[in-house]
Amino acid sequence: MNDDGALEARFPQLLRLTDPDDPRVADYTSLTDVALRRKLEPERGMYLAESSKVLRRALEAGHRPRSFFMAEKWVTDLADVIDAHPDVPLFVGGEDVLEAVTGFHLHRGALAAMQRPEPLELGHLRASLPDRPRIAILEDLVDHTNVGALIRSAAAMGVDAVLVTPRCADPLYRRAIRVSMGTVFQVPWTRIESWPESINTLQDAGFVVAGMTLREGAITLDELVAEDHEKLALVFGSEGPGLTQATEQRLDRRVTIPMMGGVDSLNVAAASAVVFYATR
Repeated sequence: MNDDGALEARFPQLLRLTDPDDPRVADYTSLTDVALRRKLEPERGMYLAESSKVLRRALEAGHRPRSFFMAEKWVTDLADVIDAHPDVPLFVGGEDVLEAVTGFHLHRGALAAMQRPEPLELGHLRASLPDRPRIAILEDLVDHTNVGALIRSAAAMGVDAVLVTPRCADPLYRRAIRVSMGTVFQVPWTRIESWPESINTLQDAGFVVAGMTLREGAITLDELVAEDHEKLALVFGSEGPGLTQATEQRLDRRVTIPMMGGVDSLNVAAASAVVFYATR
């Protein structure tokens, strides 16, 4: 038996790819087309997990795979995962075929098309929070790298939940997941449909809603920490413009991180790490 036959005998669900237009791998086509994928993935109820580490974290969180997609050299490394899902198709192909399907070289190992979990309901998420909750709200962040980095900081600093506004980038987009190192699967998050009106709902639930801003009249982060609020919602505005005026008008606190050395501001992901650490 040749090596190919041995691999297929070991993994009966293995399907070899020779044609990049094979309709069975439609979930993986044109991954570099961000606009297309932003529309396509939610419509299909799926997202993509890239790299064995991210894939394992998705599975540990209870997410279900639709299929696996990888070069042959990665199959053995993920044998335990593949064995645990004998009914999930395993697509294997040469690197040239895989690159023709996806639009880029798969140097991080495996990809998996995952079933997108049902979104958390805001009321259910709020009911699951601890007695002194701290949540983050991402207002209209458009860069998936910033979304992923911010969620990774939220996980590292014990933030209890993340809310994203309607125009915010998808936390389950491939790049956001990768940058978050899969922590997007462990931090509860949901998309809020009504913004900034939802600020009133949070305030009615006892949250002090504090937005990070560079505009004049804000208190310092140290002053916010000294107030020691029992329920704190931290709002981060979009790259460049920052918080919208409609949001600022509804805030309980407007907060700034004092800058030194002639630096006028921090990237939103870096600023979030500072704020999450200070308010932990």
